[in-house]
Amino acid sequence: MKIAFLKHRTIWLSIAPILLLSGCTTPQADIPKLDTTLSASFYHLDTVDAQSDDIQWWAKFNDPVLTALIEKALNANHDIRIAMSRIKAARAGLDAQDSRLWPTLNFQTSASTAHSGLPAPYKQGLPDLRAYRAGIDIAWEIDVSGGIRAAANAAKSDAIAAESGAEGTRLLITSEIARQYFILRGAEQRLDLLEELVKTYHESARLISRRFTEGQSSRFELNLAKAEAGTLDAQLPLLETLVAISQTHIALLLGENPSVSPVSANPKYTWPQSRIIGTGQPSDLFRRRPDLMAAEAGYTAESLRSKEAESQTWPKLFVNALIGREDLRINGLDLAPVPFSNVAMAFAIPIFNAGRIQAGIDAQSARENEALLTWQKSVLVAVKEVEDTLSVRSQEQKRGISLKAVVQNRNRALQEVELLYREGQIDKLALLDVQRLLLDSEIVLMDHETQRLLADIQLYKALGGGWNPSQNELKAASEDKYMKVLR
Repeated sequence: MKIAFLKHRTIWLSIAPILLLSGCTTPQADIPKLDTTLSASFYHLDTVDAQSDDIQWWAKFNDPVLTALIEKALNANHDIRIAMSRIKAARAGLDAQDSRLWPTLNFQTSASTAHSGLPAPYKQGLPDLRAYRAGIDIAWEIDVSGGIRAAANAAKSDAIAAESGAEGTRLLITSEIARQYFILRGAEQRLDLLEELVKTYHESARLISRRFTEGQSSRFELNLAKAEAGTLDAQLPLLETLVAISQTHIALLLGENPSVSPVSANPKYTWPQSRIIGTGQPSDLFRRRPDLMAAEAGYTAESLRSKEAESQTWPKLFVNALIGREDLRINGLDLAPVPFSNVAMAFAIPIFNAGRIQAGIDAQSARENEALLTWQKSVLVAVKEVEDTLSVRSQEQKRGISLKAVVQNRNRALQEVELLYREGQIDKLALLDVQRLLLDSEIVLMDHETQRLLADIQLYKALGGGWNPSQNELKAASEDKYMKVLR
């Protein structure tokens, strides 16, 4: 018994230094770096907007219908629920990889019998046996090279990427809900104004037809008036189609039946003012956009898997132990339950594998480089989206000022023409001409109002959501990391 104890102690004492060494081997992922220097500020930023809180950003439009739609989508949208399932799967993968760092324990039981049927003198060499065994099996691959830790950390990065992806999905869904909602409201108002405009054209055609009958207008004028009225009639189905498609799109985003319109019509909708969105600097996008966070986490995971692939060139150490008790019967003689144990240690080092390990390292290195390039491209695309949206937003604001001035001037002109018509100085055709000009301007202005809010939503999405002042606290903590990225 003493000799067996010494042997077991010798085995564990030989393993202990390796365990201590493996605990110090923790591979670190490489930090991604840009191959392009970002500017200190956005080029198309006219002014530095004040920072706004993201939590109630949508509610600041003061539109209960929009707010209710967004809240419903966050709870019922299928894409968001799919993203949450991906998070659950990624976390399960992390648990699976973490489990490799620990030994596995299995409870084993067995029962066996052997009867030779030989005469008693011969049973000494081939006895009848009956054995019942129960024990604990311990198996452990000791992480000498750190490859298992690298795999576990890569799985953790995968989970972070999945969580960032879910945040990105929420951002996309809420932005798309708002985008489709404003498209719907704009289409409803344009349809309402276009119907009024169609009435004026048909009224003009009716008056010209009467004048043609009286010999005061030519057939050319009559045909032209009818053609203009018919052209506008052909535009009505297009807007009606846009209204219907926007309704079905919103229903799909809400996870509802597309055959039922989820939004009540409101052709007299009052357009909200543009919301303040703090833009910050291009480098802030690293901490604002979920897709950039997901891409960075994806690169981190691939970098750690490269470390895991490189660890295949290291030696591997396996420990296995089986400890338990056995109830044994030999040739009818019952032996008291006796303990048994089996401890084994295996050591393996790769010598020749025809380049298989190196091929795996090269393949993983290529995937790591692909992830880095994907992250770098994502950063540039993110900056481009912000720059493009800032440009659109700025120009749309200037366009709105001009269009509002046009509507005001034509409205004043219509008031003057109405006065002249009431005094009998002009006929109704002249009045209808000015009314058409005003309606045309109002339709263009309505398109501007839609595009203005769509630009706000696009900027909100391009920036990764409204800027939350509390995130400033994270900036100082991560400044060193991102300064390394920008170098």
